[in-house]
Amino acid sequence: MKKSLVLITIILVAVILLSCLLLFSLFQKIPEKKENNLPPISTEIKTEIPTEIQPKTDSTFRVSSPLSNQTISSPITISGEARGTWFFEGTFPIRLVDANGVFIASTIAQAQGSWTTDAFVPFKAELIFSSPSTSVGTLIFEKDNPSDLPENADARRIPITFQTQQRTVSLFFYRSEKDLDANGNIQCSDKGLEVVTRTIPMTVTPIQDVIRLVLQGELTEEERMRGLGTEYPLPGVTLKGTNLSNGILTLELTDPENKTSGGSCRVNILRLQIETTAKQFPEVTEVRFLPDSLFQP
Repeated sequence: MKKSLVLITIILVAVILLSCLLLFSLFQKIPEKKENNLPPISTEIKTEIPTEIQPKTDSTFRVSSPLSNQTISSPITISGEARGTWFFEGTFPIRLVDANGVFIASTIAQAQGSWTTDAFVPFKAELIFSSPSTSVGTLIFEKDNPSDLPENADARRIPITFQTQQRTVSLFFYRSEKDLDANGNIQCSDKGLEVVTRTIPMTVTPIQDVIRLVLQGELTEEERMRGLGTEYPLPGVTLKGTNLSNGILTLELTDPENKTSGGSCRVNILRLQIETTAKQFPEVTEVRFLPDSLFQP
């Protein structure tokens, strides 16, 4: 009996020891938890906005002259460089338009070297143009596109400013003190006309420009102090059109309220102001008005 108890005790102790050894062995095989060395994820939202957007360099086309918004005058030399694919037979077209997109002039840019390459090729062109009606415009550089396929078309635009050329013109206003007969009566003749000068922008329509100035009737304080006067501007009276042929200048005016009529003396002075102002141009020998109802007593 005692031997059986001893044997059972030995077996229990052995089982306990084996269990302990197995548990120890298992714990040894479990890897230690490693520290996470990754940086923490930031939840901060960056709100900083660049104060200036840097323009990207054009990888196809570059203009060295004129620069953007440069003031130009005629004639102007245009230069730059473009990829060879921009040319056809060594050329491509350039157009100049005013602020309203109205065509002014065009020219052809010539490659200054072999254009059969994908590399940049220098180009030059000379553009001659007349004075535009706006102070700013745009140079348009068009990729030569003999195929006329839209996918092959390309263009570059450069804004420019036109150099304002000036010219001095004469306007004629009336001074009654110069137009008196021997009895002191006003004669309503061209003897009472006196010239004043104005400086205006050089345009291709100088006659229209000066006629409009007469119709505006603007006098300086000094000119009024000299006794100069005018009934212009008249309500509704505007210049509608002009035509110059063989020295005869035909002026078409609007006068919906018949303001150019009423008394032979008055209408003669109104008519003489316009006629004399127009005849400062040597190409004008006679002035006629449309409609015929204008300047009637």
